[in-house]
Amino acid sequence: MATVLYPETTVEQTSDGGFRRQNNAFTTRFGPGVNQLPVEAGRYRLIVSAGCGWSRRILILRRLLGLEEAISVGYVSHRDDDGWLFAGQDGGVDAVLGVKRLNDLYRRTLPDYQGRGTVPTVVDLYTGKVVNNDYHTLPYDLETAWAALHRPGAPDLYPAALRPAIDLLNQQIFDDVNNGPYKVLFAGSLLAARVAKQIFEARLADYDHRLATRRYLFGSQLTDSDVRLFQTLLSYDRGYRPGLPAELGIPFAITDFPHLWAYARDLFATPGFADDADKIATGLLPQADGSYRYGFGTARVGTPDGEAALARWQAPHHREALGGSPLAAGPGAAGTEGYWSWLERTA
Repeated sequence: MATVLYPETTVEQTSDGGFRRQNNAFTTRFGPGVNQLPVEAGRYRLIVSAGCGWSRRILILRRLLGLEEAISVGYVSHRDDDGWLFAGQDGGVDAVLGVKRLNDLYRRTLPDYQGRGTVPTVVDLYTGKVVNNDYHTLPYDLETAWAALHRPGAPDLYPAALRPAIDLLNQQIFDDVNNGPYKVLFAGSLLAARVAKQIFEARLADYDHRLATRRYLFGSQLTDSDVRLFQTLLSYDRGYRPGLPAELGIPFAITDFPHLWAYARDLFATPGFADDADKIATGLLPQADGSYRYGFGTARVGTPDGEAALARWQAPHHREALGGSPLAAGPGAAGTEGYWSWLERTA
C-alpha cells in the first residue's frame, strides 16, 4: 500500500538508498517583470493540505501578513494512487475550481505531466491552470512582491539586511530538518535512514544551542526562517515520530531539546502560527468523529491524550525577555553568505 500512496519510496530514490525529493515543476516568480506572475488580489487560489508542512508554512505567512482576503484557499483531504483529492469539500470537488483531484489541474496545465501534483499549489483563476508550486521561493514572494497588500503592521519577515543569512539558514533547515523526517521515512535502505536520522537530530541539537540565548533564530526579530523551522516542530512528535523505523531505536522527541521546545511553544502561542485546522491535522484537537490524528500516512491511530498534548503546547514558554544577536556560528560564516541569494538566483 505504501508504494502506491508514496511514489517517493520507489521513484525519488538515489542509488545508495537515499530519498531525493522531486523538483518543483512550476517556479515562475511573482513580481512586476515581463515574465513574472502579476500580483493581484483575488486572482489566485492556494491549494493546500492541513497536514502538509510545506502547506503550513504558506498558510502561516498568509495569516501573519494579512493576505487572507487577497488569496483564497482550497483544502485537499488525502492522497490515493492518483494523488491529492478534494474529498473533504462538498461533493468531493473544490468549491471554486470544480475539480476532484489536484492532478486534474496539473494535467490541465501540462497534459503530459508525469510527476506528483504537490501542495502548496497556486492556481490562476483566470485560466484555471497551475502557475506555481515552489514552496522554496513562494514565501519570499509573499513577503516581498505582495508587500503592497500586507495588513498594516505586518512583520517584516525577510529584512534586507538579513536576507543572505536567512537564505543560507533556510537551505540548511530544508535539507536537514524540513526534509529530514522524509529522508528517514522514505529511505530505500536502513543505513540511509540511520544517517538521515542522525543528521536531523544533530541539527535540532544545533538549533537548541542557538536558541538558548536568542528568542528567535536571528535574535529578537521573527523571520521567515522561524516559520520554516516551526512547520516541522509542530508535526514531529505526533506525526513523523511514531512512524520512524523501530530498527533505529527509540526516537528522540522535540521535548528532549529544552530551548527548542520552549521556542516552539513561543511560536505556537503567537497569533497566526497555528489555527484550528493545523491543530486537528497535528493531533492537538479532535477530528469530527472525536478521534485524534496520530502517526504518519494513512495508518493513523486515534489516541486519548490529545487534550494533554495540547496542554503541553500551551504551557508557558518564559522566553519573552530573550533577545540575542542575529550572528551565529553558521551557516554563512567567513563571508559565505555573500555568495548566496534566493531572490537573485531565481528571480
